[in-house]
Amino acid sequence: MFYCNFKSSKEKKSFYQNKKLEMLNFIKDSLETKIASVTASIEVLENQIERDK
Repeated sequence: MFYCNFKSSKEKKSFYQNKKLEMLNFIKDSLETKIASVTASIEVLENQIERDK
């Protein structure tokens, strides 16, 4: 894990909250990328279906 020399428990709590926030933002960005990819694939498939009618 992390080893830091914290001056107070408040500082330690803040550090871990910021690390958690970074991790959650990373996960969110990854999911948004995947959603955009799926959305684009759906649009292409819908266009192909409409074109082939």
